[in-house]
Amino acid sequence: MRIRPYIEDKDYSYLEKWIDNERAHAMWCANHIPYPMTKEKLYQTLKESERDWTDSAYVTTGNDGTLIGFFCYSIDVSNNTGFLKYVIVDSEKRGKGYGEKMLRFALRYAFTITGAEAVQLNVFPENLSAKRCYEKTGFVTRQITKGAFRYKEELWDRCNMIAVKEKF
Repeated sequence: MRIRPYIEDKDYSYLEKWIDNERAHAMWCANHIPYPMTKEKLYQTLKESERDWTDSAYVTTGNDGTLIGFFCYSIDVSNNTGFLKYVIVDSEKRGKGYGEKMLRFALRYAFTITGAEAVQLNVFPENLSAKRCYEKTGFVTRQITKGAFRYKEELWDRCNMIAVKEKF
C-alpha cells in the first residue's frame, strides 16, 4: 500500500462510486460535502478545508496503483495534534483489512513525517464498522457529544477518538 496526494482528475471518478446512498454519505462527511456529491462540491469543500484547517487530501493505493482509500489530514502545530477526516475505503474492499492498513499508514505518516504526538478523528457511533476499524488501529474514545448531528429523523452522537504516538 502507498499514500499519495489526491489528484482530482485522476481519482474523483473512483471516489464518487464509493458512497451509494444518502445515509452513508452523511456518516462519511457529516454533510460537510453536499449530497449528492459532485466533483465541484468536493473540490470546493477540500479547498475550504485546506484554507481554514490546512487539510491535505490523500489517497491510498495498492502497489499496482489501484485506489483503495481516501482521507484528509491536518496538523495543529501549536499542540502537535493531527486530525483525520473524510476517511473512506473503496466499498468493494471494506471488511478486508484495507481500512486498518490505510489508517496505520496515515498514523505512521502523521507521527514520523509531520511530528504529531497524537491524531484525532470523529466518528458517529452508529457507524459501527468504522468505529471498530479505528479501535483496531489504536484509536480510543476521548469524548462523546450527545445528539451532535441530525440526519433526517435520527439524532447521532459524535465520538471523538485519539491515537497517541507513544502507543503506536
